[in-house]
Amino acid sequence: MSGDDPHAGERAAGLGGSCPFTVDRPIMRQRWERLTFVHWPFDPAVVQRLLPRGLLIDTYDGAAWVGLVPFFMRVATAAGHGAPWASTFCETNVRTYVYDHEGRRGIWFFSLDAARLGAVAVARTTYRLPYFWSSMRLLETADEIAYGCARWWPGPRAASRVKIRIGEPVAPGHLDERDHFLTARWMLFSAAGTRRRFARAWHEPWPL
Repeated sequence: MSGDDPHAGERAAGLGGSCPFTVDRPIMRQRWERLTFVHWPFDPAVVQRLLPRGLLIDTYDGAAWVGLVPFFMRVATAAGHGAPWASTFCETNVRTYVYDHEGRRGIWFFSLDAARLGAVAVARTTYRLPYFWSSMRLLETADEIAYGCARWWPGPRAASRVKIRIGEPVAPGHLDERDHFLTARWMLFSAAGTRRRFARAWHEPWPL
């Protein structure tokens, strides 16, 4: 990247399928498996009212997009070590897409439900992310996946059920701008009171 604008690559994030930067010294490694994206369009003004000060809703086709994203998570330290009480679990997050006043584009999480209480405690205290401890399941057959989530702690109560049929892989050349907008995000934002934080993430383009 050019040294003139340290955020130039980040402003382009979400517009293509490849990450515009590298993370040379990661503090955590994650593997998201059996991942599903389900999205709904909303009035941008409605979703904007739910965001903290300093973040603006990112729109596509004039709409804000809210996603329900269930998957199976594997977590390890930067050196590749895991903990049995926090390393493997089902997760479901509810998210939207935002940018800050510096033009950096990323994800805002409304909630993240996880089936490991240890992982929930670490994420809530360390990263100030709205994690919830939930009863979750993932059932897989040859061509279908069913996800279930029922929140335990803390409230409010929430639940979701998703069942999908796996189609043929989409060739990278057939992905359009909306596909990248909804799936290729390389930064997350969080907030604690008036303090806002962000973290970068790098991964290979999703095989959709």
